[in-house]
This record gives sequence, structure tokens and C-alpha cells, in this order.
Amino acid sequence: MSALPVLLLLLVSTPLTSGAQLPNQGQDKDLPIATNGEPFPWGRMRLPTTVFPLHYDLTIHPNLTTLDFTGVVRIQLDVREDTSAIILHAKHMQISNVLLLAPEGVRPLRLLEYPRFHQLGLLSDSVLIKGRKYEVQLEFAANLSDSFHGFYKSSYRTSSGEVRVLASTQFEATFARGAFPCFDEPAFKANFTIQIIREPRHIAISNMPKLKTVELPGGLLEDHFDTTVKMSTYLVAYIVSDFLSVSRTTQHGVKISIYAVPEKIDQTAFALDAAVKLLDFYDDYFDIPYPLPKQDLAAIPDFQSGAMENWGLTTYRETGLLFDPDKSSASDKLGITKVIAHELAHQWFGNLVTMEWWNDLWLNEGFAKFMEFISLDITYPELHVDDFFLEKCFEAMEVDSLSSSHPVSTPVENPTQIQEMFDDVSYDKGACILNMLRDFLTPEAFEIGIIRYLKRYSYQNTVNSHLWESLTNVCSSDDLDEGRMEHKEFCSKRDLDSGASKWYSGDELDVKAIMDTWTLQEGFPLVTVEVRGREVRLSQERYLKTDDPSLTEGFLWQIPLTYMTSASNTIHRFLLKTKTDVLYLPEDVDWVKFNVDMSGFYMVHYAGEGWNSIIKVLQHNHTALTSNDRASLIHNVFQLVSIGKVKLDTALELSLYLSRETEIMAVTQGFGELVPLYKLMEKRDMAALENQMKGYIVDLFRGLIDKQEWSDSGSVSERVLRSYLLLFGSVRNYPPCLTKATQLFKQWKDSDGNMSLPVDVTMAVFMIGARTPEGWDFLFEKYRSSLQMSLKSRFKAAMAYSPLQDKLKWMMEQSLHGEVMKTQDLPGVVVSVSKNPHGYKLGWDFLRANWNTLIKKFDLGSSTISHMVTGVTNQYSTKEMLDEVRSFFGSLTEETGSGMRCIQQAYETIEDNIRWMDNNLPLLQAWLDKHSRRTIHEDL
Repeated sequence: MSALPVLLLLLVSTPLTSGAQLPNQGQDKDLPIATNGEPFPWGRMRLPTTVFPLHYDLTIHPNLTTLDFTGVVRIQLDVREDTSAIILHAKHMQISNVLLLAPEGVRPLRLLEYPRFHQLGLLSDSVLIKGRKYEVQLEFAANLSDSFHGFYKSSYRTSSGEVRVLASTQFEATFARGAFPCFDEPAFKANFTIQIIREPRHIAISNMPKLKTVELPGGLLEDHFDTTVKMSTYLVAYIVSDFLSVSRTTQHGVKISIYAVPEKIDQTAFALDAAVKLLDFYDDYFDIPYPLPKQDLAAIPDFQSGAMENWGLTTYRETGLLFDPDKSSASDKLGITKVIAHELAHQWFGNLVTMEWWNDLWLNEGFAKFMEFISLDITYPELHVDDFFLEKCFEAMEVDSLSSSHPVSTPVENPTQIQEMFDDVSYDKGACILNMLRDFLTPEAFEIGIIRYLKRYSYQNTVNSHLWESLTNVCSSDDLDEGRMEHKEFCSKRDLDSGASKWYSGDELDVKAIMDTWTLQEGFPLVTVEVRGREVRLSQERYLKTDDPSLTEGFLWQIPLTYMTSASNTIHRFLLKTKTDVLYLPEDVDWVKFNVDMSGFYMVHYAGEGWNSIIKVLQHNHTALTSNDRASLIHNVFQLVSIGKVKLDTALELSLYLSRETEIMAVTQGFGELVPLYKLMEKRDMAALENQMKGYIVDLFRGLIDKQEWSDSGSVSERVLRSYLLLFGSVRNYPPCLTKATQLFKQWKDSDGNMSLPVDVTMAVFMIGARTPEGWDFLFEKYRSSLQMSLKSRFKAAMAYSPLQDKLKWMMEQSLHGEVMKTQDLPGVVVSVSKNPHGYKLGWDFLRANWNTLIKKFDLGSSTISHMVTGVTNQYSTKEMLDEVRSFFGSLTEETGSGMRCIQQAYETIEDNIRWMDNNLPLLQAWLDKHSRRTIHEDL
């Protein structure tokens, strides 16, 4: 959304002070009332654009004993329209001594507060003149937040049991206003000069390097930091702690440091290597030097999200940064590398070029998520990151297939709505449509376009259309003049090679027209394909899990279709712009597969004999299709059962080929479609069918499970798959796995946890160990004493999957309490307990009982709250549970979250589960009976 038009902000005399000008023309009667009973001079949530900040001089003094802070901020202003009121943000703080520093001298300003919009009004008794320079100075005081945002308190326990306190910041999206008075919207970019007062036993770090330290009376020290580049308030960061650090310098001369609590500093080497390698990669890839002299990465003991991209000082959960080569798993390595790649990509996408308003958050997050995969594919080829990209698209489709979804770019106003934008649609769908566009334009053209975008809008704010313009006509001459040599070569080759324009003739391509259909409407298309001889009939509609067909009407996408056939390995391309169309094949074929490698964000239904011909290929020669193609077929066919396009027995017949599958993406997708079926039954007291279904899945993967060694050998994908399979086999009581896991747990426990277990099998071993009270208690003791973050998270996951209900309850209560188990881990614990067949009611009861505490701690609209709401409820499949869920959420007020999107998602998901069960249970029973008879017959 663009900033408020200046016309609306023209100024008018008001009775507040004689001759004073205010930004609200003709709105006096509608003005809100400030805390002192006077009219507040501004009536909107978004700030007026009459005054812009240019520079902040900020001094902060946190007291880590009394857990509060004081400060003073001086803001240099650019007055763009004559006005007598300056409107800015502050939240939950005491403001005093508000002064105007004007060319004619210093004078006090009157202060009005409007807490509903977190706004301050600073009123002058004379007009501030457009174009003249002014400064305002405010003193402020507040408590350190006990949530995970603003300037907040964190703590950790040393191995000797001492609790140490630190203070850290998290300002995205709207929390800088809780730390200092500021213009807290992304378009109000400014420079920041920061000073931090601390005790000698602590250090302070901020976005920029420290220039000097000054001794103050009373034994305090004041650190002065260099002035930042021009940036948004949500990227400001500072930490006061007793952290230690390790450092290295990149090839481009940037100093990289990793900060962590002293006892964990030996777990930072891997992150340091990764950060150096990735910052150098982005420096070259974006063709724009990283603009700061340093980049710090800090592991914060209490942290709500995964990480935060503050410019020059990125912050992380400890599990997102700390790595122990002996105790961390292959998936830990993958996860840490991806999160560092994500935050460092943001230094360009988000920090250098920032969305104008939160409605286009995807320009930040979709890009950073996408760049994780682009960067790691090149810098860490051994991680095989491509094996994990599709999963992101499937997760996005899960949310986007509900009528409560939202467009990638969608209007938002209040802080709760802004928080709700940090979801799978902004991150994962954003990344998947960028991947589709890259495939469409070619990787070379795409790279030229995004470099053009970053160079053109450096230190500015953008909207969707700026990106599409930058990606259109990428070989125009102005870019070639300043472009890199390989770009010039690509463009000259492209001009010579008419075949390079494989979708379109260059002058017809309208990137904006295509991409608007993917970003400005919610949902995604289902393309139905029917082959009749050489004629391929195509049609598109919205894929939507609903029993209301009217909700799918009126949607049309421009879809970059790709397809291949049994007759050739060539990838054919076709842009489907209409509701229906027809393609002609050069020859008859046995099968056709659309959406090659699932590079497009759409599903495909093969009408007529289409699915049968695909099932034949998979059964007789599944490697004729890539593993991504196989994974997407498994995903599509089961999702089509949900909307009645395909019968369940067709999907189950297709799944039979999985007994020969070995690739991670297809195997995990097989589990991803089959396991939820028995999870639905677990909540419905139907043990016989549930066990039949579990037995079918174990049988299907038995061959692959039997092949797994209980060791740590192989590639990252092989190791992640091994961990997954052995865990599944053990939890499902498959005798060879259960016996081995039980034996290993006993040996490990007998050694007091000193025996070195292969990391890839620890999850299976711990899960089995947590089944007995003695085993659970032993795991908990090890959890409590361990300093190794990824090991702690595996202990925690195993304990949360125990059948011991009293332990599950205790674990949730302890996580809420936050002393033995961190409150940041509570959402994960509650969702894990809810997925546990012995704990699903406990998770729901806990969520209801503690709702008000949870929304204060984790904030309304946050992805954390959303994760809990959907994670606790998404396996319910009965009318009784739907009524119970509706009854609780229906009793909430707006202040306690009644309007949150995740509540609608929860209702829709349960309704979909009920429909699925009603429509498919008899079919499932019949198919499993037939299949088991068939298997017995084959065995004979």
C-alpha cells in the first residue's frame, strides 16, 4: 500500500493552539481522544507523510539488575509540508522532556499520547516550515519486555547453575516503538547513531562497529557506534550481554563474527565458515558490495522466530547457529546453513531494498527463502538442497488451498494483520512463484533482472510492480552498459539465438500481467489435462478444499506450463492464459507429464485414462520420471482425492510403486500423504482400520527400512532419509527397528549417556526410550545438563512423544514457566504433544486454559500463535471436536484474537478432515482388505 497522499494532509487551523497547523484537514470532529482528554491531531493507524526522519541520535542505558532501561533520542526531521504537529510512535514507555531544536532556538513541545495506535503527537505553538531543518529530542524510560520482542530480557543458566541475564532486540515488524520513540514504518528510512551505556562486565554490540568507549561517572561505560546506512527502524539492533565471539574476514574484506554465551562458543566454527562463504557468494551474485564493514551473527538464548536479519547484526535461536560436529545431525547442518543463507540474503533483499509497506512483505521473505536454495546449491552442493525445495511448495499449497488464504500481496493495516503476513504464503509460496518465474525467464535473465532491481532501488522502498518492471526486457541497453561480462554475453547470445525465447517473442512478454495473477489473487490453479490421440485438452480452475463451488469461480491465472512425454526427453513449454486451450502433440504417446520437476505452482489432474497411464509408468519404470516429478505425482493424486476429482483407490494404487522408491523427496512425500490418514483415525477410536493402515505403510517401506544401516554414513539426503525411516519403523513397532532402538537406548543409558550413538539414529533411540518413566526421567536429566543445542531439541521431541500423559502435562507447564525448559520452545512442545496419539486432548486443553498468557507472550497474529492453533487442531476429524473448537474460538473478543486468520484455517481444516473421512473410509477399508488378500496371494 502506498503512503498517504499528501493532498489529504494539507493543513488547517484548529482550536488547539492559536494559528497552529495540524495534519488532519477537516477531521476535527472525528479526531480520537488522547490520554489527557484532548483531541489527538491524527486519526489513522498509518503515520502522516508531512514529516520524515533523517537521522536518529539514540542513547540507551539498560539496567540488567532492575530490568528496565532509560534513553534519550534526538531525531533530525525533514518537514515536507507546513505543520504544527509531529506524529510518531511509542509504545508502553514514559516520555519526558520533549524539546524542539529549531533554527531560532530550543523550546518545549506539548505531548499527546494515543495508545490505541501507539502514537505520540508533539505539538508546536508555531508552524514548522516546509524545507527548514528541525530536530526533536525526547527522554524515555520503560521496562525490558518479558516477551520476545522490543528490547527484551533473555537469560541462560551456566553449567554451574548460575542464571545470567542479557538484553536483546527484536523490532520486526512493529516493535521498535517499544524500545525508543520513532517513525516505526518501513518507508521512513533514516540513519542511526547509537550509544549504549553498560557495566564493565558486559559488552554491547549493534548494527555498526564500535568506534570508542567512554568512561562515565559511577563506573559505567558508554559505547559509541558508527552511524548506520539509511535503513528502516525494524532493522535496528543492539545487545548487551556477556557473550564471547570468534571472527574471520571475507575475501571482500568484511569482518564476520559469531557471538554466543561463553560455554557454547566452541559450537560456532561451522556457522562462521558458512557466513563467510555465503556473504562472499552474495557479494558476487548480486554484483553489489555488502555495504557495511562487519556482519555479526548472535545466538540468543531466548528467541521466538528462527532468526532476524537486522543489518550488520543478525540474530538467531541457538539451534539456528550452534553446531557440534560430533553431536549435530545432517539435518541440523542443513537447517543452520539455510537459516544463515536466508538472513544474509536479506542484507540485500529487505535491508538494501525494502518493501514500502507490509502488504508486500513477500518481496523480502519470498526472496530470502528462494535465495536459500539458489545460494546453497552453488556454495554447498554436498547438501543437495534441491531435494528439499518441493516440500516448501507443498506446505504453501496446504494453506493456499483453503478459502481463508490470502493473496501474496494483500492489504494490511494493524499490527496483528501485519504479524499474520509472516506465514507460508509470504515465505514459501513467494519462493515457489519466484522459482517458477526463474524457470520461465531462464536463470540468466532472472539474475540480470534482480540485479537491476537491487541497483535501481538501493536504500529505497519498493512495491510489486518495481520488481516486474526490472524483470521485463532484461537485455535493454542501459543494463548492458553497466552489466557484468557474462550478462552481456548472455544477451548477445540470446539476440542471435531465436530459440532462446522459448515461451514468447521478447516484445510480447508482460511479466507484470503474468505475475499479477499469482500475487494479487489468493489460491493456485488446478490444470486438468485430457489426452485424446495427439490432442491435449487443457482447462484451469482454482484448487480449493471446500464444498461450496461458488468460491472457485472467477479465478484465472497465466500459467507457464511445462510438459514432457513418453516420446522424448525434451521439456516443452506453453503459456496457458485462458480458461481452456488445446495443444497438439507431434506424435502419439503412452503418457504425458505436466509441470516438469514441479517448477510451477500448480497441480495437475490427468482426466480420462491419464492417471492409469502414469500408474503404469511408475509400476514398470519409475525412473523414467525424475524424483521431483514422482513426488509431485504422489502429492497431486492424494490432494485430488480431497476434492473428489480422483477416487481414493486410484491414489492408493499409485502409492504401491513406493515399495521400489529410494529417493528422499518421493519417499517423504509418500509418508506425507499416507501417515495423515491414520492420524485422522487415531482421533476416532477405530483401532482396527488404523492398525491396518499403519501395517500397509510399514509393508510399503519395509524393503527400504531393512536396507538402512544404524550409522552416520552417506550424503546429507541419505542421512536425513535414514533418520526418518528408522524413526518411523521404531515408533510403528516394526520388530527389527524396535529391537535395535531398545537395545541401543539401554546401552546408552547404562553408559550414563557417554556412549557415542550415531547421530542419525538418536531420534529413533530416544523416542523408544521415552516410553518408560525411567527412560523419560533419564532423557530429562540429560536435557537439563546438556549445552549442545541440537541434542537438546532431540531430547525434547522424544519426551513430547511419550505415551506418559502426566509427563506430557508437566512438560507443557514447565515450558510455560520457562525455567527448566525455555518458553521459546513451548509452541513446539504443545504441537508435538497434540500430534501424539496419547496427548492430543492434553494439547488442546492446555491451549485453551493458557490462551491469554500465550497471546501476551507470543503476540496476536504471530506465526507462533498460528502454528499452535493449526498444529493443535489440524488432525481433528469429528463433528464433536469441530463444535468444541468453534465454541472456544467463538468466545474470544477482538482483543484476544477472534479475528485471526489461523482460526478460520483451523475450522476449514477440520471440516475438510470430516468430509474426507465421510467420503473415503468405506473405500479405504475395502481397498486395504483387497490389498492384504492380494499380498497373501502373492506370498503363496
